[in-house]
Amino acid sequence: MKRLIDILHNEDLTLVVKNKNGEIQRFTQRGVKDLLTLVSERPEVLEGAIIADKAVGKAAAACMVVGGAKQVYADVMSQPALALLQQHGVEAEYGTLVDHIINRAGDDWCPMEKASRDEDNPAIIIEKIKHQLQLMASNSHT
Repeated sequence: MKRLIDILHNEDLTLVVKNKNGEIQRFTQRGVKDLLTLVSERPEVLEGAIIADKAVGKAAAACMVVGGAKQVYADVMSQPALALLQQHGVEAEYGTLVDHIINRAGDDWCPMEKASRDEDNPAIIIEKIKHQLQLMASNSHT
């Protein structure tokens, strides 16, 4: 795990995934998009994976649970994310534990954290965050 955390920080990434075959993949998109793409299109990458991430909220945790990750480190992790990971047997470590993930403006909850706040089923959370991303995309075009 220390090596993945070093890669995360030294290469200024948002997500590092070491799959069960030992291959390390690097990601740079903000938010939950890379995890959502992996769980939707390449779930084998997450199966049994060890993950280092900048920030893990409940939405990201749901992707990791559904994908079958076995161990997660986050610089910042929300309490709901930690609870979801632990509930599903995923080993979780963090630098800082927070009540919730905040949005990029720093003045409200992260939209993905809001969308997943009242749901405990990881598969349903993923559907909610897909819907939230669609809403955000359509609002940015108006």
